[in-house]
Amino acid sequence: MIYTSILFLIYTFIIFLFNFNLSDTSENWQLSFQDPATPIMEGIINLHHDLMFFICAISIFVSWMLLRTVWHFNETNNSVASNLTHGTLIEIIWTTTPSIILLVIAIPSFSLLYAMDEIISPAITIKTLGHQWYWSYEYSDYLNTENETVNFDSYMIPEEDLELGHLRLLEVDNRMVIPVNTHIRIIISAADVLHSWAVPSLGVKCDAIPGRLNQASLFVKREGLYYGQCSEICGINHGFMPIVVEVVKLPNYIFWVSNKLGE
Repeated sequence: MIYTSILFLIYTFIIFLFNFNLSDTSENWQLSFQDPATPIMEGIINLHHDLMFFICAISIFVSWMLLRTVWHFNETNNSVASNLTHGTLIEIIWTTTPSIILLVIAIPSFSLLYAMDEIISPAITIKTLGHQWYWSYEYSDYLNTENETVNFDSYMIPEEDLELGHLRLLEVDNRMVIPVNTHIRIIISAADVLHSWAVPSLGVKCDAIPGRLNQASLFVKREGLYYGQCSEICGINHGFMPIVVEVVKLPNYIFWVSNKLGE
């Protein structure tokens, strides 16, 4: 346990050293996750850290056994080989112990898996459609005087058009805007080939399949800009269809929707 604690402290220090300035997009020399903004992503990170404890403990124990065996049972220290072929007790131990560890891991992982698939009475539904190579968004809950919904395309901003503060290959001309602390349902599909709508800080990664509707839920706990990218190889410009989710306060969201309906 002492060695496990020391290793975990070293691991935590390395993560802090390279990620002291947390953000919602990837950074150079990043070793850990992006800063979480949803309960689902917090659960994913907590599960990862819990699993890291078991991985460190098992790795140290197995390494200790291997080194001890090599040291004590080499030809110099043990010239007479043992004729032992079976050990009932040790075989029971090394069979039941991993099973118990897997059961301990399964309980929180199943809970998290069900939470990721659950859709809780969404206040807003947004349709997301993947194209080669851009995203389209439709806010079907709102209609203007001509019975038209809020819909727009989101293209990556070319490198030569970037402004100060924009992120290369990640900034778009039209961001998806949602309110903070609100249950959002994202309905995801594709118009041509397979795509995948993924935003790491929000803990969402959902395939966009032509002819099929997949859905994901969001409940973002803080305002900010959250960056993602298509995570399914979809053609030559696969790496050039980013996702930007802008989370704002509810009054600002209402103002944004009103302007979109006016357009």
